[in-house]
Amino acid sequence: MNSMTGYGYKETIIDNTQISVEIKSVNSRFLDINVGLPPYLNQLESRIRKAISCCIVRGKVDVNIHVKDTIHATKVTADINAALAYRDAIVSIAKAIGRNTDIPLGLIISQEGVLNITREYDEEDYWRKIEIVFNEVLLQFKNDREREGENLKKDLLEKLDVLDKCASFFKEWQPELEKRFKEIITNKFKELLEDHADENRILQETAAMIVKYTINEEIIRLHSHLEAMRNEIYNNPAPGKRLDFICQEANREINTIGSKNQFTEVGAMVVNAKDALENIREQSKNIE
Repeated sequence: MNSMTGYGYKETIIDNTQISVEIKSVNSRFLDINVGLPPYLNQLESRIRKAISCCIVRGKVDVNIHVKDTIHATKVTADINAALAYRDAIVSIAKAIGRNTDIPLGLIISQEGVLNITREYDEEDYWRKIEIVFNEVLLQFKNDREREGENLKKDLLEKLDVLDKCASFFKEWQPELEKRFKEIITNKFKELLEDHADENRILQETAAMIVKYTINEEIIRLHSHLEAMRNEIYNNPAPGKRLDFICQEANREINTIGSKNQFTEVGAMVVNAKDALENIREQSKNIE
């Protein structure tokens, strides 16, 4: 089980190239990858995306890669025709206004297009360097998500234990419900009819009340949902979406039990169950 939040970072120098890689992620319903690269290395984006999508199922992932060469492989060329054109134009202006035509060299070479500076980028050479750092940061990032995922798993299982106890309480309470319903109806009949109360009528009314307020079906379905949750936590490497769905189903059963409840003991346990379930549902939004 992995958390959807994680972080990894490293900065180093490889073959006169300073490289920094940062990977971080937060919660998201789907996989959303954003890659930041220097413009001249945008061709590498697909490789970064493929590497991330192979190990991440869900989350908003931001990858930022910065590259700086400590020794620049630059090439400078001069456009002689442009320099001559600038010179002739400046001379024409000088003559027109009656000024000296001595032209500083710096004025000519500072004009746009006279000196052209270009850098040669070897995409594969840059990738060779970046990949070393990227893979290390990606592993760091995955380990961080796994570590947090284990903490979330522990918390989920604790809350699931609470729900198991609540479900067991509901099941054990079933016979007590029937007993109490019979006591309530018997007391009502005796209060109204005293010794003339009809035992068969009491049994009929008790049966009707039990049918109306029984929670046996809800208990069975709740146990089934809790078993499904535990199975997802232990066996599904990315159970987030499934857990959220199962929580919705379990919540229906707990709400029905609460609406049928007539006793404070059951009501208190319904509150505990809803609290534990809400915690599980919130945590399911933090895991893949």
